Order: sequence, then structure tokens, then C-alpha cells
Amino acid sequence: MSVDGEAVRLRDEADEPGWEVDPDDEWGVAVITTVGRQLKLRREAVGMRAAEFGKAVGYGEDMVYKIEGGKRIPREDYLNTADEVLRAGGLIAATWEDVKKVRYPKKVRELGKLEAKAVEIGVYECNSVHGLLQTPEHARALMEAAQPPYSPDDVERMVAARLARQSVFERDPAPSIHFVLEEAPLRRRVGGTMVWRRQLERLLEVGQLNSVNLQVMPTNTDAHPGVDGKIELLKFPDGTAVGRSDGAFNGRPVADPKYLRILELRYGTIRAQALPPRESLAFIEQLLGET
Repeated sequence: MSVDGEAVRLRDEADEPGWEVDPDDEWGVAVITTVGRQLKLRREAVGMRAAEFGKAVGYGEDMVYKIEGGKRIPREDYLNTADEVLRAGGLIAATWEDVKKVRYPKKVRELGKLEAKAVEIGVYECNSVHGLLQTPEHARALMEAAQPPYSPDDVERMVAARLARQSVFERDPAPSIHFVLEEAPLRRRVGGTMVWRRQLERLLEVGQLNSVNLQVMPTNTDAHPGVDGKIELLKFPDGTAVGRSDGAFNGRPVADPKYLRILELRYGTIRAQALPPRESLAFIEQLLGET
């Protein structure tokens, strides 16, 4: 393919790591298989070969076959361009609403659904910066440090999934979100000094949102109920709630009011021992000034 006499490189799998279909995600497989079949039928209906169509949308022939065969998740720009090339009148472009959900792992989708419905979210995180607060570079550095290591595709897939959950801050009306983070992870320079600084700056940005309360638990504080691990509490508009704690109920999510009261008591105690929000933001600013 060329534009004004200059060769244009067609995209292939190496350009889009992390867009494979998870074979264990039955719903995801069904969605991508259906979309791929629609693309193939429409391409054949207008008499275009795969190679010709690939050039028109900027992708290699092999990628066209994999997307049509349900082996690869098409990006939004692929669907939009395909819609124009195949004169589908918006029907192909509209499939992105379902396709974008398949982009993220099944477990993350379920968590994202809960966070998207919650009117109140409470989190205590002891070992790292919580996923809703992580920058892309910070999240990537954490995932690349895993052992055994994830593949580059898996890392990109998980980073994208984690960032997608952060749309919770853009909801209108916004949920009330409370974070308590331990001091030690804030001092750990994950990804190097520049990545670490940007992560602290991100905490300051989010901590100043009207819907967010961010607190820091100083290392020199007394023992508290969170020493056994993280705590998460989500409350919904109908008055129901779900919670989870590493140190209670074998780490399983619970919705029974009597168990939720235990988690709420622990979380309330943790918030009371942590620095107030204003002092917490000042503490993070102080960390930034130490470099």
C-alpha cells in the first residue's frame, strides 16, 4: 500500500500486543466470533479479498483473517474504518460497545461492574498503590516484576484493564471513594524515580477531587486491623453491599450484614488511625520534595 508514492506499513500482531481472545472467557469468545463472522460476510458481500480489505483498513492480510476468525479482538479504529470501507451504515462500528468489554480479563470486568454500580467505595491497601490510583507506567512496572513473568501481551492487557476501571472517577454523579494507603509503598520507587514521582503526582491529583478522600497510614503508627491485608467495601444504591479482606473469611467476598459489620468496624478503625486527608496530601507533597 502507498500514499503519494510512499509505502505505508500495514499493522500486524506485533503492533497490538494484548489483543488476543482469552479462550476461557466464553462470553468474550462468543462476542468476538460473532463480530468476526459479520465482518467476513460483509467483506465477501462487497467482493473484497482479505488482502485488499486489509490494505484499505491498514492491516495485514493475516490480521484480517485472525479477526474474522475470532482469534483477535478488533480495535475501535479497525471497526470504524471497516464500517466505512464496507458501507455498513454504522452497524459494524456499533459492535465496539460489546467488543470493548471483551478487551479486559473476565475477573476485571466483574470487578469493574461492581465499582461502576457502587455509590460508596472504601479501600485500605497495605502493599502497593491501589489499582484505581495507579499510573500506566506504575501498573506496567508492577506487572513486569511478577514471577513467573507475564508475557508482554498479558502485561499490556492487564494494564489496559486496570486503567479502564479508573473511569469510575468520571461518573456523574460520582461515587464517594475513600482510600487509605500505607506509607511504605509510597516510598518504593517502582519503575524508577520519574515513574515514582508521576505516581505521587497522580495521588495528589485524585486526592483533590471532591468525591475522593485519600489518607496515608504512617509507618510509625501503632498496630491496626489492616496488618493482615487489604480491605475493600462497596455499597450500592439499593442499600446492599459487598466486602472483602485478605485477613477475614478466607479472603472471599461477603455480602452478609453480620460479616460486613466486621469489615466496616476494621475499616473505620483504620481510617481513624490514618492521617487526615489534608495532612495526607501534605505528606505526599513532602515525599516529592525529598528527591
